[in-house]
Amino acid sequence: MINDIGIMYALHCNAVLLIISKSRYCSIMQVIQKTRKIEDDQRKEAILSIISDKYCRQILFSTMDKPKSAMELSSESKIPISTVYRRIQTLHDNKLVGVTGLISSEGKKYFLYKSKVKAIMSSCDGNQIEIHVVPNIPEA
Repeated sequence: MINDIGIMYALHCNAVLLIISKSRYCSIMQVIQKTRKIEDDQRKEAILSIISDKYCRQILFSTMDKPKSAMELSSESKIPISTVYRRIQTLHDNKLVGVTGLISSEGKKYFLYKSKVKAIMSSCDGNQIEIHVVPNIPEA
């Protein structure tokens, strides 16, 4: 479905809203990603707690583009390794971080962690809190 909005055109589809604007000077294309609204109050509280924790935010940001090991996260972010493991467990329990495992040629287990979210947005109108999550979908 295409809607004519003056000189702008908005194309609706299930996954994204694509806005294309043409003028003599430039062309603009913007993709607005689909978000998931969090409905469960316990999950809302957990996500608010996570985004208020600076270590959790650092881990999510650091693992957004490529998976990293706990040791990489600790050395890059200057977070103690025990804290990295605790925060990763919290993030994994709340489905915000994915875990992949490898076994080295010496038989050592090696885990990599990657953020499952690209953005988390929250708003409060006084008595109602809304939280929207943008999934971290790999770009094609």
